[in-house]
Amino acid sequence: MESKKVQTLSEPKLIQNLYFGDNVEGEAFVPDHIFSYIISGRHDVWIGCKKYTFTAGDYRFFRRNQLTKSIKHTESDGFKSIAVHFDQNTLMEISKEIGFKSERFHGESVKAIKANGMLTKSVAAFNEYAQRRDTDVEILRIKIKELILILADIDPEIKEMLFEFSDSGKLDLEGFMNGHYRYNVPLEKFAFLTGRSLSGFKRDFARLFRITPSRWLTKKRLYEAKYLIENCKRRPSDIYLEIGFVNISHFSYAYKKEFGISPLQKNKNS
Repeated sequence: MESKKVQTLSEPKLIQNLYFGDNVEGEAFVPDHIFSYIISGRHDVWIGCKKYTFTAGDYRFFRRNQLTKSIKHTESDGFKSIAVHFDQNTLMEISKEIGFKSERFHGESVKAIKANGMLTKSVAAFNEYAQRRDTDVEILRIKIKELILILADIDPEIKEMLFEFSDSGKLDLEGFMNGHYRYNVPLEKFAFLTGRSLSGFKRDFARLFRITPSRWLTKKRLYEAKYLIENCKRRPSDIYLEIGFVNISHFSYAYKKEFGISPLQKNKNS
């Protein structure tokens, strides 16, 4: 398993993902806009309650500041992709050069891209750069800027997302939490993503739900688990990560404390 980075984290960066063997499951906060091209394998991505499936040959764009869950299916040839992360400094430089800045974007945050000839050639170059160890950093920066302009030209909505720099305002807390409670991330991250300080997040949460965020998240996950076990005949070992628990032991303990019976016993009785 390998994820090869061809840039420092503070810069726009090119990453080559190579995974072989078992499928790779993960959960992550995406702080940068990302363009990615799948060379082989399949990628299932969940953002909120929506699932996206991408296969070899797909070009896609992910908006920054999102919580994601994903499964990289290695299949026979492994999972291979290249990804380009766009940092805010580079985007601001381009914004000043072309004189474009967008308002708050409210559309879809994941985009499948229909490639034109320019994008195809650009991706071929990045694929070559990712395999080399002597790529000049400045050349890579220029090529990434070129890619940004190509994407902005292909899709107006991607252009809107790329050049929207304003801090997000307060989001609908109830709607956001009901769409993202399965993500096992710190409360500070939930606060940031909903446009609040941690203290403001806890205050608004208590006013809305009449319970602490930690307790609400646990109960929400447990009741979904109960539904999946009783109605969908899912096994506890197959769902605990999916619904936001770190390990099966913690899940089993919390489930028994809430419902008076272990999830495994409930699964056998269902």
